[in-house]
Amino acid sequence: MHDTDRVIRKATPADARLLATLVDMAGEGIPAFLWGQQAASGQAPLEIGMQRAARAEGGFSHKNAWIAEKARQATGMLLGYAQPDPYETGPLDVLPPVVRPLVELEALSPGSWYVNAIAVLPDHRGAGIGSRLMALAQTMAGRSGCQEMSLIVAEQNHDAVALYRRLGYSEVARRPLVSYPGSRHGGDWLLMVCPVAIG
Repeated sequence: MHDTDRVIRKATPADARLLATLVDMAGEGIPAFLWGQQAASGQAPLEIGMQRAARAEGGFSHKNAWIAEKARQATGMLLGYAQPDPYETGPLDVLPPVVRPLVELEALSPGSWYVNAIAVLPDHRGAGIGSRLMALAQTMAGRSGCQEMSLIVAEQNHDAVALYRRLGYSEVARRPLVSYPGSRHGGDWLLMVCPVAIG
């Protein structure tokens, strides 16, 4: 397999189903849980996620996503963007409890380039795709003029935490993880940050 068979491209509205699936994977089931609360009777949660991914606005939009491919088959995804500065949370009590600690942590890194979600399909893990997507995140952060990158990860997701530490991220804050149906971790959410490479 030549390197030309491995590409990372911008996502399009046609990728909505893939993006919803991978964002839910990266979000450890929180997205599907929230979409399920918004779905109409008889509507699958994934349909809500697909609608959100297909739109042009909002953080979870195809416009903020990139798809990794091997031989034209999707292998992974990166979703990221520059955080507003200042970051206004608005009233936290109107948010679902599972989301509140995440928004609190996001607000602690205003102006950073936020890695909202990164996921690699199970059959393609261990091939360096996640590292390539994180390198792309560094490039996009530099192009956007951000001086810092940020992400949130469950402290009990030990493999992911170890990867981010190897990439230069360090923990700066934490909040208790609120349990939800299907949650795989307890403990805390960690906000990790990394300086944007210059040059």
